[in-house]
Amino acid sequence: MGRDIDRESNGVKETDREGALPVEKEALRARLNERIVALTERVDQIEGELGQPLDDDFVEQAVDREDDQALDTLERSTLAEIELIRRAIARLDTGSYGTCIRCGDAIAIERLNALPAAETCIACARIGSAVRS
Repeated sequence: MGRDIDRESNGVKETDREGALPVEKEALRARLNERIVALTERVDQIEGELGQPLDDDFVEQAVDREDDQALDTLERSTLAEIELIRRAIARLDTGSYGTCIRCGDAIAIERLNALPAAETCIACARIGSAVRS
């Protein structure tokens, strides 16, 4: 069964058009692009914080370095999310959005609504989580 965009929730819903990519995929693309803009702004803020000079006080420097480590982790996480969203947009372009990249099954609508950049169905995501544990 194909996928379509639900205008009211701005999410994804089932449609009876076999294999049809949503005619409103531009609404989803816009949502994803808006998220990229917000995340890019966050990265810019983090980089601004990381660019601040260290305090002359050694105790303050230690605190600043700990903060920098946390900011660096946040920046890496944010950049990873941007990459996931870019890949989701690429899947929209190729018509494979909503299809699990591991097993080829459809990704549940609820999962796509919660995680629009989801690349895998919940079963494959669980397997991936179990392997990483």
